[in-house]
Amino acid sequence: MSVKIHIASDPHTAYADDICAMIEVAARQRGTGIAKRKPEYITMKIKNGNSVIALDGETLVGFCYIEIWENKKYVANSGLIVNPDYRGQGIAKKIKAKAFELSRKKYPESKLFGITTSLPVMKINSDLGYKPVTFSELTQDETFWSGCQSCPNYDILTRNERKNCMCTGMLFDPERPNTKPKAERAQNIQKFHRWVRLKTASFLKKIINPLKLFL
Repeated sequence: MSVKIHIASDPHTAYADDICAMIEVAARQRGTGIAKRKPEYITMKIKNGNSVIALDGETLVGFCYIEIWENKKYVANSGLIVNPDYRGQGIAKKIKAKAFELSRKKYPESKLFGITTSLPVMKINSDLGYKPVTFSELTQDETFWSGCQSCPNYDILTRNERKNCMCTGMLFDPERPNTKPKAERAQNIQKFHRWVRLKTASFLKKIINPLKLFL
């Protein structure tokens, strides 16, 4: 049976426990970049129409939800997960695109942002019009950043006064989308990701921010 991607609604709350379990497994596997969530939180996102779910019949394939910050000034597509049995089929990109479409429809004036350590996610975001930015250009809502406490790199974030970490910040500004040719965007993402890999504890305060070199 083919995988179908839906804007999640009340009947999908039955998957909340499985979604949380999948998020927890993904968090352990990645080590960084994804916050654990409780079933009640996922249920709320489903009921208020702020999430996307992928299903193969009744099998949970993937999920992503919208978070809102600073009175809708910023929104984020968070918790992107894909069932390991379905990886490598481009499903993450389709889920992300659906979540992006939903975010733009519900919050057309909001800036969309995310932080990630994943090169594939960075490429997906870039294709949607995001660009790498410094953390100062993202929401400064304390609740968002407190969600990083479950990440093993949280100490790096705090020691650097929340200016940078192992994650890359990416932003879609509806007034200034990234309209550079796809090939150029892909090249820039590769450059930036290589730089991110160099951000070890001993180098964090020594490496010059390269954003201005190629954005």
